[in-house]
Amino acid sequence: MNITVFGATGNVGSRVVAEALARGHRVTAVVRNPAKPHGLPAAAAIAVGDARHPEDVARLAAGQDAVISATRPAPGSEAELAAATKGLLAGLAGTGVRLLVVGGAGSLTLPGGDGATVVDDPDFPPAWLPIALACNEQLDLHRLDTEVDWAYLSPAALLEPGERTGRYRLGRDELLVDADGTSAISMEDLAVALLDEAETPVHHRTRFTAAY
Repeated sequence: MNITVFGATGNVGSRVVAEALARGHRVTAVVRNPAKPHGLPAAAAIAVGDARHPEDVARLAAGQDAVISATRPAPGSEAELAAATKGLLAGLAGTGVRLLVVGGAGSLTLPGGDGATVVDDPDFPPAWLPIALACNEQLDLHRLDTEVDWAYLSPAALLEPGERTGRYRLGRDELLVDADGTSAISMEDLAVALLDEAETPVHHRTRFTAAY
């Protein structure tokens, strides 16, 4: 496959690039600042662009099978996430190119609850609230779109660097927890779940989640 990755230098995006290359796909890794060291694999084609700009998205999606967005703004710049979402959806409208998005977990409903979400939990860390709410808006913007074949992947509550095991469970709108009540997945295995979806599409214009 020909895959373009926005947010390619981030924690999740860099792992998505590595996973896609390991599977033999041709990856275009998008960076906003070409002068900044990116540390991306030599096998990735580096392109300059900004997900907030529809014309950049359309240009970098031309001839591609899928666009993956793993963009994550710096603290204090959370509003960029909505701008990037609008740019991606506008740029891909009418192209037929699929969009896979790494989103947030905050909008997942709590297991066995009354519809309360992760961000509704009194123990939710206040420091995470700005990015969680930005991700909620990100999901809402996708749900309003009717032109792009998008899929939105919400990770487990705990998403950290770790090992690639190749195993995970999938769900839809409810937070997945293990027998101990823990909701977790490594960034490496989240990339596995995302590339599995890219190769074998199952989710169309909907959200899904992955955890151990």
